[in-house]
Amino acid sequence: MKALSRVHITPHMHWDREWYFTTEESRILLVNNMEEILTRLEQDAEYKYYVLDGQTAVLEDYFAVKPENRERVRALVQAGRLIIGPWYTQTDTTIVSGESIVRNLMYGMRDCMAFGEPMKIGYLPDSFGMSGQLPHIYNGFGIRRAMFWRGCSERHGTDKTEFLWQSNDGSEVAAQVLPLGYAIGKYLPEDEAGLRKRLDSYFDVLEKASLTQEILLPNGHDQMPLQQNIFAVMDKLREIYPQRRFVMSRFEEVFEQIEAQREQLATLTGEFIDGKYMRVHRTIGSTRMDIKIAHGRIENKIVNLLEPLATIAWKLGFEYHHGLLEKMWKEILKNHAHDSIGCCCSDKVHREIVARFELAEDMADNLIRFYMRKIVDNMPQSDHDKLVMFNLMPWPREEVINTTVRLRASQFRLLDDKGNEIPFFIRHAREIDPGLIDRQIVHYGNYEPFMEFDIQLSQILPSMGYRTLYIEPHKAGRLQLATTSPDALLENAFWQITLNSDGTLRLRDKESGVIYDRVLEIEEGSDDGDEYDYSPAREEWLLSSAQCQHEVDVIHEGWQSRALIRCRMAVPLNLAERAARQRSGSLGIEMEVTLSRHSRRIEVAVRLDNQADDHRVRVLIPTPFVTDHVLADTQFGTQTRPVRDEAMTSWQEEGWKEAPVPVWNLLSYATLQEGRNGLALFSEGLREFEVVGERQKSFALTLLRGVGLLGKEELLLRPGRPSGIKMPVPDSQVRGLLHCRFSLFSFSGSPLNAGVAQQARAWLTPVQCYNKIPWDAMKLNKATFITPQSFSLLAVPPVGCVLSTLKKAEDRDEIIVRLFNPSETVSCDTTLSFGNETVRCHETGMDEVPLEESEAGEGIAGTFRPCQSRTFSVKRG
Repeated sequence: MKALSRVHITPHMHWDREWYFTTEESRILLVNNMEEILTRLEQDAEYKYYVLDGQTAVLEDYFAVKPENRERVRALVQAGRLIIGPWYTQTDTTIVSGESIVRNLMYGMRDCMAFGEPMKIGYLPDSFGMSGQLPHIYNGFGIRRAMFWRGCSERHGTDKTEFLWQSNDGSEVAAQVLPLGYAIGKYLPEDEAGLRKRLDSYFDVLEKASLTQEILLPNGHDQMPLQQNIFAVMDKLREIYPQRRFVMSRFEEVFEQIEAQREQLATLTGEFIDGKYMRVHRTIGSTRMDIKIAHGRIENKIVNLLEPLATIAWKLGFEYHHGLLEKMWKEILKNHAHDSIGCCCSDKVHREIVARFELAEDMADNLIRFYMRKIVDNMPQSDHDKLVMFNLMPWPREEVINTTVRLRASQFRLLDDKGNEIPFFIRHAREIDPGLIDRQIVHYGNYEPFMEFDIQLSQILPSMGYRTLYIEPHKAGRLQLATTSPDALLENAFWQITLNSDGTLRLRDKESGVIYDRVLEIEEGSDDGDEYDYSPAREEWLLSSAQCQHEVDVIHEGWQSRALIRCRMAVPLNLAERAARQRSGSLGIEMEVTLSRHSRRIEVAVRLDNQADDHRVRVLIPTPFVTDHVLADTQFGTQTRPVRDEAMTSWQEEGWKEAPVPVWNLLSYATLQEGRNGLALFSEGLREFEVVGERQKSFALTLLRGVGLLGKEELLLRPGRPSGIKMPVPDSQVRGLLHCRFSLFSFSGSPLNAGVAQQARAWLTPVQCYNKIPWDAMKLNKATFITPQSFSLLAVPPVGCVLSTLKKAEDRDEIIVRLFNPSETVSCDTTLSFGNETVRCHETGMDEVPLEESEAGEGIAGTFRPCQSRTFSVKRG
């Protein structure tokens, strides 16, 4: 007889709020299922536990229509019977930012506390791969245990399902992998033949892989109601498997046994994104790129712009609107569930996802403008209109600023606070109706028009603060002459950019002499995949924008020059046309390349007009670097990956569930480097890239991927059954216009010492401007205090550690500052100063709870281990 194992049967449900069905459809089932769950737990003491999928959004959806059951839920949670949290939604971990994951846990655990203790397990049973930084994030919330399914293989360092998992900084959790998934105990039959057919092979796999012989048999599935006859099933299991013990338990009991054998556990590090035993969908980062781009843009608005601006406003005396920010966050967190942000959903669900992003962005845009207005409205009165420029990066910046001013004058000049004239360049001017400014103006019969000027200026702005200029009407301003680049397409102190005959660019880094040639070629190829995975057609036909005729215009402005490169590619309309080598579809391409006078960045805005199906569009950025590795940022750090996955040569022979294609995710930047010289690619929302080239390496950044089915069987790179279901999703062909942007940044030395992470964030944190005029469509009363005309809250050096978040604490009048070391190999020191103000700081977890070992001190300074973040709470000294 086999050695005794103990089998833990844990009732649960996995609750996809939306997928091929809508949230409202799942809510109807939720209301039905919750009544059964609550009643069974209340009436049957033997039915000990039920796990509510680790996410409190399920409760939020339920209480929206059943608020009267809050007390029933509270009683069961406090009794340890109904197990909730710690997440708000079951998050993706590879596409969303570190701050998004932190807020997901923060709001989830705070929601739990209204009912009782949350489950202190990092429970992600179905997310498509695990970020290597999750142990660090979990530890920031006092979580020391993690449970997941996808992404493991023995090449990580163990073939066991229990191990210790560490992040680069040394953060650690005890991990329990679900090697056969979270649903192996779904709808268990009650007869011996049915149970043996289901479980004989399962037990062989589970017991072979288990170090502890504590076996998990989760009794649940997607949207599954509880199994009413589970005790009859357990009696039958005991009868036919007498060598095993069957108990109803909760996941914590399994972890207690794992931790009791801690010395025998292997220690693993890094990310889990192998699709050998279960699919992880490495290329899901490019599905519905329109949604992915919106997601990245809105994350940046909230974290980089809104929260720091709200903190400045609060420091000056205004209210910090936690409720509005929580509502905004929860709108986008609902979109961060693995299916939702992966965009492997029906078209109807994707429209709901878009609507949530649109709502969150509208809230963010309006709240950003509101905070700027509150600050500017309460400055000392002046005879002139104001232009106030907000720098929400923690060091002084010299930036080229494009903004708009409105006034009732045909000319004006700009003055600083000392009366000095500030030069500017007028990009466009137009007359606008006064009713667009304030309808009360025309209500009283005043129809004199306003002028709206799009202007450009260059300014040095204080760190994490603002500066005010004054607009004097009816006087001629000091107009800046347009820049020129007579010997090149575009040129500044750092770059010389010339145009090749095929429409690509040749970039020469003036400092290093490094040349990047044939940059910005567009590659168009087939996509025979589905919403989960890219997969090429079996007979590929790659096309290039270099084969097209190009039109080029150059626009020189005051501190910037822009080149517009346009072409229209004839491409196959669909897979059938590609197989027949026909081209009745089209892809319109316009690339706007911008070079500012004193900038090392080359900024690229791409506008695509897609009129074809079933294809992938990438932009190629060749480098002269010979390297086998690429560095990309991840949550609170970076990850070095090979440019080729060695398993690609043998994945079919080894039986991988999907090909381990070397297509990687980035959050905001990736770098290629040889010796001291490197090139960084900055991106907003474009979070999928590959490194191609036999010797010299090129970035291949995915811009668009069009497919027509949610799930599809027998893909070239993913054989077998379809993922999801075979449902038409015509919107996922992403027809029509798509706007995206990225940037190139050359550097010397290490990315840490060159401040690559800071430069990427600065690019994603444009200067915000507020034009104060005497009219407003909606009125506000003034505050009882005066705000300064210039201000700086804090300063951090522009290299080394990166500012991750700046916000007001949730439950006290203190400021939360989170910094992290982006290097995965070396420690770094940093300091943070609050100008002349004396402050007291103490370290907290990511949950904003002070650490017991932390002592309050003046200012923030310290050493950060590789990929370590630290969170501080700051108050006046």
